This record gives sequence, structure tokens and C-alpha cells, in this order.
Amino acid sequence: MEHIIYKSLPPEEAEELGLELQDTKKAKSFVNAFLRHSMPRLKKKSIQECLERKAVVLEHDYKKKKKKRSKAKGLSAKERRDMRLFQIKPEQQRYEMFLPLHELWKQYIRDLCNGLKPDAQPQMIQSKLLKADLHGAIIMVTKSKCPSYVGLKGIILQEMKHVFKVITKEDTLKVVPKLNCVFSVETDGFISLIYGSKFQLKSSERSAKKFKGKGSIDL
Repeated sequence: MEHIIYKSLPPEEAEELGLELQDTKKAKSFVNAFLRHSMPRLKKKSIQECLERKAVVLEHDYKKKKKKRSKAKGLSAKERRDMRLFQIKPEQQRYEMFLPLHELWKQYIRDLCNGLKPDAQPQMIQSKLLKADLHGAIIMVTKSKCPSYVGLKGIILQEMKHVFKVITKEDTLKVVPKLNCVFSVETDGFISLIYGSKFQLKSSERSAKKFKGKGSIDL
């Protein structure tokens, strides 16, 4: 077995491969050191027995490095404010410009409610509307602790956690707080009331929100 492990390479083949033949003793010592290093758990006799019977998988200390996925970093709220990404410019504050948006919103609500038929249940429409996207809806403030807001009507351009940004027919952009206000939304003859004090959350969070059947407000 020993002569098979340390069999010398013929000089002609070594010359073709560009290898320099080493002394037999040096070759033996190198192979023994290599096997002891590669299979530290096995004794010398066990190594020889393994080599006689089967191929041996050498041990190694290589550890796979987990690649960290780089997450796309978005803009912070402060950066968005500084860049004025959501600011509506004065020349864009025209009611007629957003009427097509309102028409799209009405069609969106019809599809959401499977068609607003005369025999549709108001409770079903109310529950769908409370979780729907209101951008493009026409709302009116029906009650408020601040009398100046009562009667204000317009298209919702932006909805935030605590306020609605509304464009009126007078081409005026109004910021209306949700707190202590009641809003009405009319869709194909169906009128729904929204109690702003119970509605203070982002539009994206409403789909998981459970609303009470009846709202209340201290006015």
C-alpha cells in the first residue's frame, strides 16, 4: 500500500508537466503531514485503513459566509418634507384639474361595492367606504367644533393621519383636521358619514382597522 501512495512519477511525465521531482523521504513526510492535518480525528493506522478501502473526504475549516442583502434605503419623512415631494404648487391648485380624479374614484367605489345598486345595503357600502382610498372623493364637513369648517366641501387631494387636504370649487387648498369633525361622502345617491375623531390613521392602515357600527363625537 505504501508504494502506491508514494509512487514516484516517471521523469518523462514530470518533465512534460513541468514538475520537479522531490526526494522520496521528503515526499513521504509531506504526505504524512498533509494527511494528519487534513484528518486530525483519525489515527495513523486508521488513515491507512481508510485509504485502502474507500475514498476519504478531507476535513476543512471553510465556513460559508452569508451574504447580506442590501435593502433599498428610502427617503426619510424629513427628507421628503425638505424636497417638498407632496407639496401642491399654487398653479396646480385648480378644482377643475382634479375632476377627472373624482370620476376615477367614483368608478373605483362602484367596482369595490360590486355596483352601487338601489337595493344595496347601506351598511355594506359604509364598511367598504371606511377602508377605501379616499383620494379623489368629494367630502363635506357637516359638523365641527370649529364653525368655520362647517359647510366646507371639496375633493380630497391628500389624506394624512390627522388631516385632509381638500381643493374647493373656489380653487382654494384647505387643510381640514379630522379631530372633532364629521364628514359626509356622497356616492351615486348614497351618503355616508365619517367621524374624523375615530378616523385618525393613515389611509394605508385602514384596511386592517375595525370600525364600530356607530360613531360618536362630542360637539
